[in-house]
Amino acid sequence: MASDHNPVAVERAEWKKRQMKERMKQLLTVSSPIFMLLLWEVLSRTAVLDPRFFPPPTAILETFWNLAASGELLTHIGVSLYRIFGGFLLGVIPGVIIGLLMGLYSPIRHFVQPIVMAIMPIPTLALLPIIIILFGIGDLSKVVTIAGSVFFPVVINTAAGVMNIDPIHMDLAKNYGADSKDYFLKIAFPGALPVMLEGIQMGQAIALLTIVAAEMMGSVSGIGFLIWTSYKAFLLQEMYVGLILISFFGYLFSLLLRGLQRKILRWR
Repeated sequence: MASDHNPVAVERAEWKKRQMKERMKQLLTVSSPIFMLLLWEVLSRTAVLDPRFFPPPTAILETFWNLAASGELLTHIGVSLYRIFGGFLLGVIPGVIIGLLMGLYSPIRHFVQPIVMAIMPIPTLALLPIIIILFGIGDLSKVVTIAGSVFFPVVINTAAGVMNIDPIHMDLAKNYGADSKDYFLKIAFPGALPVMLEGIQMGQAIALLTIVAAEMMGSVSGIGFLIWTSYKAFLLQEMYVGLILISFFGYLFSLLLRGLQRKILRWR
């Protein structure tokens, strides 16, 4: 009975319950994709799913190994990652800067916002012919295409994050004689971080969607090129390798950004 009223014992019991819940969540997170792969394998092997269109995961894994061993797959992955990171940075950095300026200064917001609102609904891929005319069919056009897709969610979320900062922080900084640099780096940037990081998270997902479509046109390498050429040649196992790679990188980048978000925003 004494242990029931012991604060240390109660705290330990609560900690064990939380640990069990976390382990259960991790188990469910890992088990769901494994279950789907096993179900796919069984249905394909038993011809419930047509194996010509849905080859079993083990066959896809064998194709993945063969492509990796030949070096072809690593070439496609390297080219796509280079384009993704280049376009991501090219879209995020100006998006953050312009978004902070829009949130801080009303004249800049009123000048830039109509341009952003007019261009944002146009799919970046619809502008790809113009981008190719301007930048050629090489890597630069792919990087610019990704940057254009990433820029808009970042700039909009960043501006919204700044505008949602409690005005009392601005007034307090003004009373202490803060200059423009202090407003920019010590108030707007940290204050907008939670919403800004959500925009960056959205941007990385859009970057992966865009690279696949961009590499299907006017490209001779990359994961999107692998998916498209495999589909046209009816090499569906290679096509699924490309699709699974995009899914993997999307999940990996999402985890990395979420981890970065938790580390930066510990105060939340």
